Amino acid sequence: MKRIPLEKATVFEIDHRLEPAIHVEPGEKFILETEDAAAGYLRDESILPKPENRPTHAFNPPKLNPVTGPIYVEGAEKNDVIVVTVEKIIPDTQGYTILQPGDGLFGDSLKYSKTAEYFTRILKHIPGPSGTLADGDCILNDRSRWNLAPFIGTMCLTPEREAPASVNVQGPWGGNLDSRDFCEGSRIYLNSYVPGGLLFAGDVHGSQGDGELSGTANEVRAELTLSCTIIKGKTIPHVRVEKNNAIIGLFCEKPLENAVKGAVSNLMEWMVSDYGFNERDAYLLIGTCPDFRINIYQMVDITGLSYTAGAELPKKYLL
Repeated sequence: MKRIPLEKATVFEIDHRLEPAIHVEPGEKFILETEDAAAGYLRDESILPKPENRPTHAFNPPKLNPVTGPIYVEGAEKNDVIVVTVEKIIPDTQGYTILQPGDGLFGDSLKYSKTAEYFTRILKHIPGPSGTLADGDCILNDRSRWNLAPFIGTMCLTPEREAPASVNVQGPWGGNLDSRDFCEGSRIYLNSYVPGGLLFAGDVHGSQGDGELSGTANEVRAELTLSCTIIKGKTIPHVRVEKNNAIIGLFCEKPLENAVKGAVSNLMEWMVSDYGFNERDAYLLIGTCPDFRINIYQMVDITGLSYTAGAELPKKYLL
């Protein structure tokens, strides 16, 4: 199986001019090793997330969220959709989360002053009953622990002309969306704009709460197994996710209500184009069905980054 190793997981620009790291055929599984969002500089709680401890912060925009790639998908062209199946995610045995002035919902708070100070917490990952991290736990402290729920924070194809920083990239091609549904078993639909699509992935999170409100999730190194298929001659409004039991339309925008509106529109168009709904019935369904959900994946104020929302409908309503 083709593999891109950790030492090559250091791409900070999503650029169509980069040479592919590997070529894959549709349906072929491949492995990516990914670095954490701090490029590996925050591996101990004694290292605070100050700029002098993170050399990648010396750039503008900063070199955050390194990704692995690009991967050239044979046969993919402009105006195709590439569907990326997340076959497997193996997180590292530790992650980190941080606080720093200005970050997150209370990063400049007087009331919650401790949230506006530099702070690093190493999150331990311990195996579960299977003896692996597949059913393992994350340990925050002596009081709080939860099941690991790893997902891919940044996954994208390459824009036709732009070369955005990996920390800021967002669009119909994907990007730094921090969607918890980019998880094992999901199928991610992305618009292709260049030959081969040129796929990147990284910024894996071991777990995350809705909105990533503290500014940083459980950031981890990881090993990903992915595969890709191609839908020829199709474009979609924005990123879509298909899970075993639901479909989700995503959208990125500010303010948050615009992201929600775009996500709902994306979902409704999917219902109409692929599942035979008329627009009125699709609209009535999402307004009345108690299982319809709005997911607020990312609401972090980073320069150049919009909020990410998802509109989710269980598949049982699509039959």
